[in-house]
Amino acid sequence: MAIYKSIREAEVVPGDGLVTYKMLDATNGCVNGFCCGIAYFDTTEYPASNPVHDDQEGFVCMQGSGWAKVGDEEFRVEPQCAWIVEAGTAHGLKRDSSCQGPLVVCWFHGAV
Repeated sequence: MAIYKSIREAEVVPGDGLVTYKMLDATNGCVNGFCCGIAYFDTTEYPASNPVHDDQEGFVCMQGSGWAKVGDEEFRVEPQCAWIVEAGTAHGLKRDSSCQGPLVVCWFHGAV
């Protein structure tokens, strides 16, 4: 079992205005539902439907700038900032229209 993965080896999941690379999960030895990946947001609008998960999800902004919406709270995101989304809370991300290139975040899920 490989305990590491390069983005070149990751499963690619296209979405509405974003591309996600699933990096680590149970196949790499993660337990209790922990997983992580990297997402590239090209859209300047929030997705039509914001996800809600049964577990908590954390984010770290790696590149670009944009906006996050967690429940009713909206805030600016830029490199070197991190935030958490509680289980059962709708959330979304979008790229700032003045930003060159995508908003890139590392996301991770963990059991509550």
